[in-house]
Formats: sequence, C-alpha cells, structure tokens
Amino acid sequence: METGNRSCGTDFTLVGLFQDGHMDTFLFTLIAILFAVALMGNITLVVLIRLDRRLHTPMYFLLSQLSIIDMMYISTTVPKMAANFLSDTKAISFLGCVIQAFVFMTLGGSEALLLGFMSYDRYIAICRPLHYPVLMSRKICCSMVASAWSSSSVTASVHTVYVFQLPFCGSRMVNHFFCEVPSLLPLVCEDTSQYEHTVLVSGLVILLLPFLAILASYARVLVVVLQMGSGKGQSRALSTCSSHLTVASLFYVTTLSTYTQPHTLHSPGRDKVVAVLYSIITPVLNPFVYSLRNKEVIGALRRQMR
Repeated sequence: METGNRSCGTDFTLVGLFQDGHMDTFLFTLIAILFAVALMGNITLVVLIRLDRRLHTPMYFLLSQLSIIDMMYISTTVPKMAANFLSDTKAISFLGCVIQAFVFMTLGGSEALLLGFMSYDRYIAICRPLHYPVLMSRKICCSMVASAWSSSSVTASVHTVYVFQLPFCGSRMVNHFFCEVPSLLPLVCEDTSQYEHTVLVSGLVILLLPFLAILASYARVLVVVLQMGSGKGQSRALSTCSSHLTVASLFYVTTLSTYTQPHTLHSPGRDKVVAVLYSIITPVLNPFVYSLRNKEVIGALRRQMR
C-alpha cells in the first residue's frame, strides 16, 4: 500500500450532483434560492419566538433550537456545493472534508434527537397537561438540548476520527456533493464491513429510536385527541402534531436509508437525491410547515409586522 494514499495533505474531489456539469448554472441558481429561503424562514422563526412573549413556551423554545440547527445544517453543505458549480476543480482539502463531515454528522444527530424531544413535549402537553409545567420546565428543556448536542458531538467525533485515519486509494474522487461518511467508505483501501456495523448501530440508536418514539407518542396523542369533546381542540392538536410528524418522517426515512445500509448496496445517484432531501429540502420546509400551519406563529408574525 502506498504511503501517499494516507497523506493528510491530499485533497478530495467532490463530483457533485451531476458529473457532466451541463446544468451547473441552473443548479447554482436553484440551490442559492433554496439556501436564501431556508435562512430567511429559520431566522424569521427564531426572531419571532425571541420577540413575542406568547411564544415563550417549551414547545417554541425547542422549535427555535431546531431552526438554529437547520440554519447551520444547510450552511455546512450548500456554500461549498454552490461554489463547486462555478469551479472547474471541485476540490476540497483533507481538513475541510474532515470538518464538513464532523459538523454535518453532529448537526444531523442533534436534529434527530431534538425532533424526538419535541414529540415528547407534545405528548406531555396533550396527554398529561397537569404535569406539563413540571415535566417540561425550563431546566429540563435546556437539558434536552444540551444532551442532543453533546451525544451527537461525541458520536460524530468517534466516526470522523476513525474514518479519516483509514487509508484512501486512487484519485480520492467522492461521488457526492459533500463529504459524508457513507460516500467516503468506497474510497478506503481496506475492508470496512466491521466498521459499517458500528455505523448501523449508531444509525439505529440516533435515528430509529427517536423515530419510533415519535410514532408511539403521536399514536397515543391521536387516541387522546379523538376522545376530546371539543372540535376546536381536536383540530388544533391534530394540526400541530401532523406538521411535526410530516417533517420528522421526511427527515428520518431519508437518513435511515443512507446510514443503515452497507456501502455495497448504495447507489451514488440515489444517495445524492436522498441527501438533497434531508440536507437541503428539510431545512427549507421546517419553518414553513411549523409556521403556516400554526395560528400562534402567524399571529405573532402579524403583531410584529404592525
């Protein structure tokens, strides 16, 4: 094995969404618009929650944290992706690839756990409303956010350190539009099947368990809501929970399809389409799904506009 393949000074090359590059100008424009919309929507939601006292509740505190994560999440991949549309080299340094992979994995894990905590918040608010002030106190909410960030950071650190100390072969051409662990494994010169079991376990713990908790929480919420005598209460609860479940399903299903399969079963074209859904489309949709279907957020927006 050549020692040059293990050199940390060797750049990677990101293939991008399409290899031929005939749509680069169009894709640059489209991605730039989506990036601007995502930033605008999430910043607006964070500012509204900060300024309007009626939104100073555990639910909106967690939602503001989700918006902050989404802004960082999409900013990890899109700027480099857009720059590569206008570049002939499409290169990313070894250190840049390490940082991008670590930050992306940290933010993805944080979002996965935070969505689970948000479903717990809705479960307590609807199914155990008398205990809500105790079970969802400010201290507990902050602990939830801190645990999401810390656990995902530790997991990302372990995977990043391990993957980037492996020997990479050949041209180091990553068939993706950003540095992501599953897209880097085909470039490794040695057998990674044992490590892929670790990725699978991490995916099941950080992605599947919160998703199952969300489904269980909303199944219980649905039963309670259907037993309500108030039609207004039913519609409000269903609106809140359905919007959360829609965003959560899009995020979890796409990420699970990427992180729970061995790299031999991956299709680069499919992986890139799926990655667009959870790395770009989800941060764009989140603020609009929560705000357009939420009367409290719309009301706060109208009060601030006055």
